[in-house]
Amino acid sequence: MKLHELSPAPGARKAPKRVGRGIGSGMGKTSTRGHKGQWARSGGGVPAGFEGGQMPIHRRLPKRGFTNARFKKTYATVSLYALEKLEADVVDIALLLEQGVVRKIRDGVKILGDGFLTRKMTVRANAFSKSAVEKIQAAGGTVEIITN
Repeated sequence: MKLHELSPAPGARKAPKRVGRGIGSGMGKTSTRGHKGQWARSGGGVPAGFEGGQMPIHRRLPKRGFTNARFKKTYATVSLYALEKLEADVVDIALLLEQGVVRKIRDGVKILGDGFLTRKMTVRANAFSKSAVEKIQAAGGTVEIITN
């Protein structure tokens, strides 16, 4: 079977509604929009978030907090149970990429403490959670923080 031979199952696709194609179609003249009014106009309708003139919720609620979006660091996260599956004594970013544990590095790799380690290993990453450091060291391994 080739890609150009594929077709949807019979009855799976419905023909689009053809409006404004004459009175005999039953959808001519007003093209299913009815007579006059906001929805009958070109570009008619209300904008997203419009509440009929009432003060919209995004303006009623107070602004709070701070968003550090400009300098935010986004790490690719790896759990300990993913490291346990690897057959390596030294785990670094290159190995994680090669094994497909991490797809995109972003601002670095952070190791999280989900799961357990049963053998000692050296783990090199940009960041670690406290529980991950404790569990790696409890298994006799070492933690090495690398910088970009």
